[in-house]
Parts: sequence; C-alpha cells; structure tokens
Amino acid sequence: MIAILDYGAGNVRSVINAIESLGETVKVVVTGEDILNAEKLVFPGVGAFGNMIHILNKKNYVAPLKAYLSSNRPFLGICLGLQALFEGSDEAPDVTGLGFLPGSVKKFAIDLSVPHIGWNGLNIKQPSRIFDRLCGDEKFYFVHSYHVVPSNSTDTLTTTDYGCVFVSSIQKGNIIATQFHPEKSGKAGLRILKNFLETGTEQAGPVTASEGTRLAKRIVACLDVRSNDNGDLVVTKGDRYDVREKGAVRNLGKPVTLAERYYLEGADEITFLNITGFRDFPLEDTPMLDVLKKTSRNVFVPLTIGGGIRDYTDKNGRKYTALEVAAEYFRSGADKVSIGSDAVLVVEEYLKTGRKTGQSAIEEISRVYGNQALVISIDPRRVYVKSPDAVGHQVIETAIPGPEGERYCWYQCTIKGGREGRDLDAVTLARVCEKLGAGEILLNCIDRDGTNLGFDIELINAVADAVSIPVIASSGAGSPEHFYEVFTKTEAESALAAGIFHRNEVPISAVKSYLKDKVEIRP
Repeated sequence: MIAILDYGAGNVRSVINAIESLGETVKVVVTGEDILNAEKLVFPGVGAFGNMIHILNKKNYVAPLKAYLSSNRPFLGICLGLQALFEGSDEAPDVTGLGFLPGSVKKFAIDLSVPHIGWNGLNIKQPSRIFDRLCGDEKFYFVHSYHVVPSNSTDTLTTTDYGCVFVSSIQKGNIIATQFHPEKSGKAGLRILKNFLETGTEQAGPVTASEGTRLAKRIVACLDVRSNDNGDLVVTKGDRYDVREKGAVRNLGKPVTLAERYYLEGADEITFLNITGFRDFPLEDTPMLDVLKKTSRNVFVPLTIGGGIRDYTDKNGRKYTALEVAAEYFRSGADKVSIGSDAVLVVEEYLKTGRKTGQSAIEEISRVYGNQALVISIDPRRVYVKSPDAVGHQVIETAIPGPEGERYCWYQCTIKGGREGRDLDAVTLARVCEKLGAGEILLNCIDRDGTNLGFDIELINAVADAVSIPVIASSGAGSPEHFYEVFTKTEAESALAAGIFHRNEVPISAVKSYLKDKVEIRP
C-alpha cells in the first residue's frame, strides 16, 4: 500500500495512475493518522509554495509529516514536494517550510526563459537505488521557476544545468525528493518510481553522466477536440481555423487513441484544445473530462488542456470561477491549462487602467497553481500597414510583403476561434499576460494554419524577444525541416503540430530522427 499525500491542489491523478500502472495499490491520505501509518509515502507537490503550506497547516498535516520524515521511512517528494522540505521559499517569504532540511528555495536568476520547462538531464552526485537500470543519458521532465539551495551539500543526489547548476534531487537516508516529475518522464520516470517502490533492492553504483546537461527542445502533439455533427467527440483539424470539409467536421480520430499513439511515438507533450469550449461550459462537458482521465492512465508525459476556462453562470444562476474550472481539469489529469479568448479580454481590461485586480483568471490560477501551470494561447493574424507608425501597435518590418507591397505588419489578436479580431496586438498581449502571471505562451498563427508552409518565424521572434517565459511555436509545420528552422532561427523552446501527425504525413519519429545531432532533443 502506497500512501499519496494529496493536499487538494494540482494534478495528483497522474502520480496515482503511474504507481498503479506498476502494479501497486494506492491509498490517498485523508487524515494525519494516514501519514503516520504509511509504510511508503509519496508527496507530489503541485502549485505555489505559500498555498501548499497553508493547506498543509489547515488540514493538520504538518506535524505528522514532520514525524514521518524524522522516522526515516521511505518518502518520495516530487517538485513542490521537494521544496516543502526546506526552511522557506522566495515564492512566499513570510511562509515557513517544513524545515526537514537546512536551506531555502530561490527563484532562477538567469538569462533564460523562466519557468524552466521541458526535458533535461541529471548529473548524479551519489549512488542511489532509484537510478538502478537507467542508462545515464536519460532526460526527465521539469516545470518550475524556483530551485532548492541546500545548506548541506551531502544531501545532494543530482544536479542539472539550466543557465546555472542547481540541485535537482536530494537523498537523506530513505528520504528522496526530485524537482523533476517521474510520473511525466515516460519510461525512464516510471523506472525511477518502480525503483523507489521496490523493497529490498540493493543500492546501485553511480550512473555515468556527463558533467553538463542541456534542455531538450520539445515536440508537442496537439489535438483539437470537438463534437462532430453526430455528437461524437473527435479530433479535427482546421484550415485557417475552418474545421469543416464538404460541410462536415473533419474526423481524424478518437482523442484518447491518438494521444496514446503519440506518447508511444515519442511526443514530449500532448495538448488538447477543446475548440467548442467557448460555447459549452466545461464542467458540464463530461466527455472532455473523461478524455483527460482516460488519457492520463496510460500517457506519462505532460498534458495541457485549453478551452472554456472562464467565469461562468449556469442556467440556475450559480456562478463558477475560471479557477474552479481549471481545478476540475487538474483533478482530471491535466498538468497545465491554456487560456485563449478570455486572456484577450483580461488584457483589454488591464490596459484601461494599467493595474492588476488580483481577480482575473490569469492571476487567480497563477496564484494557486503557480505560473508554470498556466499557458496563454494566442491566435493572431497579420495586418499589413504601409508605415511603422500607421497604427498604435507593435509593428515589425517583414520580409513577406503584403498584397499591395506593404513592408510592415502587426499581429492582430482574435477571439472566438479566430472569428473576431480585436484592437490588440500579440506582442502586447504576451507581455501583459506574463506580468499577470502566465508561465508559457502557445503562439498560433491563423495565416499559417493548415498550410504546411512552415512556422511564422517573424511572429515567433517578435513575441519571444518581448517576454522571458517559454514560447511554443504553432501553426504551419509541414516537414521535419520546419522544426529545425524554428529551433535554429528563433528562441522557441517547443514546436507544436497537429494535422501532419494526425494524417501520419510526418510522424513524430521522423521529426526526431531528422533533428538528432542537429538540435538537442529527447530521444
């Protein structure tokens, strides 16, 4: 029996699914006694440090958790479950951590995108059974803005490079904790979980690892999900956002089946976009929640879900907040949520006053779950102008002239699936969303959608240069060369594709084979 400390924030379902996939039985902690009676305890911390400690105190978990740690029984902390072990965090300076280990948690101060999101390697500093039967060059999934700084270096199990060398896992006796997510790290992550769960395994020698680690570029498979005309939930694909062909919705497969296929083919992340979410209230859209639940049972890479994450009042007058909707997505298996149209409306309101309200969907979700859990999906299109001062927007000089030879353009944000343009440009939207608490930008391009002409490099550079958070390039991929181009000509950390994967025109394996030895990737 494996005890899981679920304090009610974030995606714990994936950890449970991963452990159960290894043949173990899971008991979710309900009381402090459950912690004290556990034989093995897994603490998958998700979200923001201050909110986590507040909930642990409210549930009276702190004292039994400290007692369990002091007993030196098997413990595995994941992500925030590592950071909780220390005395405090820059994320919440007035909040005291568990103090099991001396040291603190610091925010990255580097000239790279923060959060640190993606697949990176480990430099192993001491032998541990959790690395038994691993190759040594494996990559694991990280998503965090803060890292631990132990006072005692003898507790350091691994380090990782990301603009600086930081401690990525610790071990003190039977207490092990990782900054990376084993449950989201594919087969290598499952092996680490299995090694932790097995009893009587002799401690292995150190795994050979390079003295430097490098963040891999991510290949993301995107599934646009909606009901077809028969009411079946299908994966579809638009052509400049038009998902109909000969009057019917394109049906390219079933969401869960395709997601499992992409996981096996090597996708680094999978994104679901519920493209009817602006019309249907997600908490009543149980088929989409079921898709997440079923997918997370067998897919052990990060899952993002977008569509309909907004404030809502139902027909009975009950009000739901975007935070409540996001929480249900997280509980159903999502690691990150994506906000599209509502982000445009939030930014428009912010620009009227220049002040944060603390109540927008972006601010609320970021406050509770951390900015690493929030993606902003931007759907812009080109608007050509004759001079850079023709409009009050961020204008670029383009190498792709307009229909009348215009040498300048700006990128107009749209809402409602690209059907409605707004008086707001993509660069400004991205900057403000970062300020409000977003942790990642999913940058689409209506002009390139479904064209197979390659990513809009000018758009990606304009946005990536304006923000310090990671950017996912989307729209237009038609060949492996397009992925190489976007990774070498822009600072995008990830590249997303849909139709070419769904139709098997360019398999994920072909993309990775082409990029091997050219760009840092996860094999």
